[in-house]
Amino acid sequence: MDIIFECDVTGSLPLTVKWMKDGDTVIPSDYFRMHNLQVLGLVKSDEGFYQCLAENDAGNVQASAQLIILDLGKLAFPSERNDPTPSAPRDVVASLVSTRFIKLTWRLPAEPHGENITYSVFYSLEGTNRERVENTSGPGEMLVTIQNLVPDTKYTFRVVASNANGPGESSTPLTVATQLEVQVPCAAPNLQVVSVSTASVTLSWERPMTGNAEIQTYRLFYSEKGRDSEQDMDVTGLSYTMTGLKRFTEYSFRVVAYNKHGPGVSTEDVVVRTLSDVPSAPPQNLTLEVLNSTSIMVRWQPPPAGTLNGELTGYKLRYRKGLRRADAMEISTTQLFQLIEGLEKGKVYTVRVSASTVNGSGPTTEWIAAETFENDLDESQVPGVPSSLHVRPLVNRIVVSWTPPENQDVLVRGYKIGYGIGSPHAHTVTLDYKQRFYSIDNLDPSSHYVITLKAFNNMGEGIPIYNSATTRPQSAPDPTPMLPPVGVQATVLSHDTVKVSWADNSLAKNQKITDSRYYTIRWKTNIPANTKYKTANTTTLFHTVTSLKPNTLYEFSVMVTKSRRSSTWSMTAHGTTFESSKITHIHIPNYVMTFKSILLYKMYFVISYNLSVDVNKTWVLSTCAQYFFVCNIKNLCIKYIKLKTQMFSARMHAK
Repeated sequence: MDIIFECDVTGSLPLTVKWMKDGDTVIPSDYFRMHNLQVLGLVKSDEGFYQCLAENDAGNVQASAQLIILDLGKLAFPSERNDPTPSAPRDVVASLVSTRFIKLTWRLPAEPHGENITYSVFYSLEGTNRERVENTSGPGEMLVTIQNLVPDTKYTFRVVASNANGPGESSTPLTVATQLEVQVPCAAPNLQVVSVSTASVTLSWERPMTGNAEIQTYRLFYSEKGRDSEQDMDVTGLSYTMTGLKRFTEYSFRVVAYNKHGPGVSTEDVVVRTLSDVPSAPPQNLTLEVLNSTSIMVRWQPPPAGTLNGELTGYKLRYRKGLRRADAMEISTTQLFQLIEGLEKGKVYTVRVSASTVNGSGPTTEWIAAETFENDLDESQVPGVPSSLHVRPLVNRIVVSWTPPENQDVLVRGYKIGYGIGSPHAHTVTLDYKQRFYSIDNLDPSSHYVITLKAFNNMGEGIPIYNSATTRPQSAPDPTPMLPPVGVQATVLSHDTVKVSWADNSLAKNQKITDSRYYTIRWKTNIPANTKYKTANTTTLFHTVTSLKPNTLYEFSVMVTKSRRSSTWSMTAHGTTFESSKITHIHIPNYVMTFKSILLYKMYFVISYNLSVDVNKTWVLSTCAQYFFVCNIKNLCIKYIKLKTQMFSARMHAK
């Protein structure tokens, strides 16, 4: 049984509290715990007067209480009443032993003498008479877990069952030793993360001070802010530079040390943001609105989310008359619009915009053109009705054309087309004032559409003109997609060349191409992460990709197109180009040599070899050409291939 003396103390700091029993200071131990005094495993000798003494610079104060222990033995031994109590619980065993807890289980007493039997587990350190007690959580439960034990220490346990008449007989004492605690590393101290570039950070930490084994590795965990998934990697040293991160993005890092016993305690998360950069995308939705004969309103939206790469500082707008670069003017602004005034009447102006951070300006939009009015027309009234509206229906679209209102003195800023099945109000399209036709796409075949057209300006919308048309019936089903190429292989030929080959299951078994199909090959490298695909077309089942970077991993995929049908992209093949070799040039003098009636002229060959090896060995030039012959030059055996006069690069190896 345990007991707690509570003592609430308030006062000016510094303030000290100590406990005394019968005038002697109570020394903290496994059985006497502070701040409130907790006595664990009461014994008869714990009786006495206890005092709580608090002291600060202003003085001291004390409170006292007396502890009297009554009939302590009756809590653990059978009642002396005549009513029957339970016999001893049977088969008490330690079903789970750990370093700091032990789980005990037992069976029902042979003679419970009633229902709703409860149990109390008494335990003590071996060789002491201080017993503590742990009760089961409910009647009938025959297991209990004793917590907060000391590793590698023996404890004695016994179980007593109780019924309505009181506690029964005690079980035979059971002695169990807790396991030896294995020390895993504590948290690595002084974790620091410093952003060193737009895509990399440097981490450093110190060796953990605890753990009873050598550190085997450190595991670095990191995640992008806002993402639930966490990635990890093993590091052997006390520092690491991580690359390939996103620009101006927050990352969370933590480190866990491992020894032979397993993972230790994790460090606290450290959050750092990579350095900023210029935006990687231009502003979006750039539009020009001609206000009058001398001014144009320019509007745009910020670059897509995740492409600013820093704090936005503003926008740079450049405009020019016509296409003459020398006349371009620049305006800086922090708004999403800009009024350009003082322009010439009836002239075409082009405009583009870029976003800026503290690092500079990002890519610009495409040049967008608008023409100022020849004269300032009347905008005090809405435009009139368009003078005509013509429609030409097809299977899945309707081509609409029109002529402007008859009154040319009223300003028209644009046109609005409304259309829908049976009603023109289902969909609306807004067009430029210069436009005179429009194709309404993605319509249903054999459907009756009502179409309306109206002109508008800043005063409002004019009177609409109506027409209708029925789309043509579907004459044939939509073409099914092609099957993607299979068996894509990437064969590395040199430091900058990879040959990509594949098979086409939609061809005959001999893989002979007899129709107008063609293949599109795309390739890219993942460094940097935002690299765009490059593409090439071919009508054969292979393609040689050149001008690649040395010692770089590339991914390749292929799609096939025939008429209006295209396949999806194939499975991806990968290949890493060779490292760039040291090059020396060997000049072959003028020769006129024949082999199988093939005439070879003056040629230059670039031959790669290592100057540190034995040049007296026989060397061969690796190539995949169809025709070649051999000529010995200074103990070098070189295979010449059929070529036009050009530079040829290859690699030699010892034969």
